[in-house]
Amino acid sequence: MHRTLIKSISNELRLYQYNEIPVLELNHPVGTAKIALQGAHLFSWQPAHCKQDVLWLSEIEPFKQGSAIRGGVPICFPWFGNGGTPAHGFARISLWDLTDYDIHQDKVKITLSLLAEDKTAIAKIEMIFSQQYELIFTNYHQNNAQLALHSYFKVGDIVQTLLHNLPISTFNQLIQQQETVPSPRSIEENVDCIYSAENGATLIEDKFNQRIITVEHINASEIVVWNPWHKPTSSMSDIGYKTMLCVETARIKKPLSTDPVGVKIQVKSTAV
Repeated sequence: MHRTLIKSISNELRLYQYNEIPVLELNHPVGTAKIALQGAHLFSWQPAHCKQDVLWLSEIEPFKQGSAIRGGVPICFPWFGNGGTPAHGFARISLWDLTDYDIHQDKVKITLSLLAEDKTAIAKIEMIFSQQYELIFTNYHQNNAQLALHSYFKVGDIVQTLLHNLPISTFNQLIQQQETVPSPRSIEENVDCIYSAENGATLIEDKFNQRIITVEHINASEIVVWNPWHKPTSSMSDIGYKTMLCVETARIKKPLSTDPVGVKIQVKSTAV
């Protein structure tokens, strides 16, 4: 991967070129982060108190313009799945603008906007970095839109990972029917399920890395859980599934209006 400095925006924030995609790099006492301007796509976040990244990124990611980045937090908008072309909407492969940033000693706020050709705002994303991470998405333009914050979390070993606080009923997209599943839930096969968001925050127990990742779903109607297992997946190696788990904050059945939707992520060590 070819990485070139484009410009320094501040002491803590710089813009680089990663192959074909411009990327913001944040280096601050609260931690480090990398955000692709294509898709307003956070693909790396390591808070200062963590030994490794919270987010998973494919080790074979090519950073190719027009192709969605495999990992991090893709923004699926204004539709989810195959509701239009391209799949999962145009937001994740569109170039967003850095419209504001605010850097303090204990937190950093970065604002990115998706603009139409006439420069009116289609959507806005606010990212707040502190000891936790918060993403707030606001839709300005699209009627009856869908949204999924398609978060890929890095885990040490998928078979040593448990999901807590999910409902026991879910829609299995692989067989297109509702089914009853255990909670807590382990992942031992190809999983693509849509849960209702009624239970609140989802907890990812990463036993290998001795940590719990809490995913708080803000104003969401669904939670999507996905791991492709052995199924061939673009820009993912044959063993990529072993260290990743998607827990997505979504508005699929309940149309997205102008009310903000977001996700708040916290990491706590369980090491003795």
